[in-house]
Amino acid sequence: MVNLSAALRSCSLPSQVEKAAGGTPNVSRVVKLSVIVPFYNVREYAPDTLRSLRANARRDFEFILVDDCSTDDTAEILDTAARSLPGAVVVRHARNEGLATARNTGIDAATGEYLTFLDGDDWLAPGYYPELVAAIERLGCDFVRTDHVQCTARSRTVHRVPHGRRGVVQPPRDAILPADRSTSVDYAYAWAGIYRRRLADTGLLRFDDGLRTAEDRPWVWRLHREAESFAVVGLLGVFYRRGVPSSLTQIGDVRQLDFIRAFDRVLEETAGDREADRLLPKAVRTYCAIIAHHLDRTERFEAPVARRLRALSAASLRRMPPDLLREALDAMDGERASRLLRTRRRPLFGSAEVA
Repeated sequence: MVNLSAALRSCSLPSQVEKAAGGTPNVSRVVKLSVIVPFYNVREYAPDTLRSLRANARRDFEFILVDDCSTDDTAEILDTAARSLPGAVVVRHARNEGLATARNTGIDAATGEYLTFLDGDDWLAPGYYPELVAAIERLGCDFVRTDHVQCTARSRTVHRVPHGRRGVVQPPRDAILPADRSTSVDYAYAWAGIYRRRLADTGLLRFDDGLRTAEDRPWVWRLHREAESFAVVGLLGVFYRRGVPSSLTQIGDVRQLDFIRAFDRVLEETAGDREADRLLPKAVRTYCAIIAHHLDRTERFEAPVARRLRALSAASLRRMPPDLLREALDAMDGERASRLLRTRRRPLFGSAEVA
């Protein structure tokens, strides 16, 4: 049993990384695939995740298990995995850094020709990763996106990449538009795909450090704007667990508001793109839809967080290009558009101008 007091004390230390791996590393081993799996207080689900990794193990695969300073029994479970899971490497944070930074830590530790991600409370079908590697090697592109299965209690729902052409290599920026439909940049799941090493070497796979939610949004936009080639395949194998009590999607605290910083980054970077005039309408429309989504659900936030949400949303709406905002609101139903217009007219106080 992990000593809770000691774990909490370690979380107050400056950020640092400790590595542990089962056995003596074989430095001559060529790694085909690095799987990056952050864990934080998921003792109930980690055993299923690790069993599914064992069902996908291969001599040329490595599993980078990042313990983001868990305070439950997760660290002990990962210690066992380091001894029993072939290719496992356990990397520890000395304080809790959040999912984005944990994934970056895993990227820094990865040595594979290809990289992919998994969350510590999700799981895989047996033999999925060998098929995923075979798909990207057959297609020869920078990255491949896949479908997934969403699991809520006993319900199972297949979610498809919103892209019509399958098994065909294309320029990724061609999949950003049209602005009025769901596209590949709206399918923001880093674990639903596989990525060539050069994307990590050029920094394109890195996440914005410190983002606690919506970390995949600037990441997937960056990937589609700057990578050279991608494809979508109809491969199912990732089981995405929804409704986990410890997930930030279920917690109404201030960390949820990181979506503002995430989408501000999307707008800022897209505004500097060579095709900004073509791509920005999509970014603004998506941002408005996400703001409306959160404003529709203010009852799940703590009262001070709900007030801050409204203030930050007002500031964000005022920062958007007025013509593009008007187009986005015109495309919405009347109730949501009116809510956003009322929010935009809210008075701003102090630091509300910047998320």
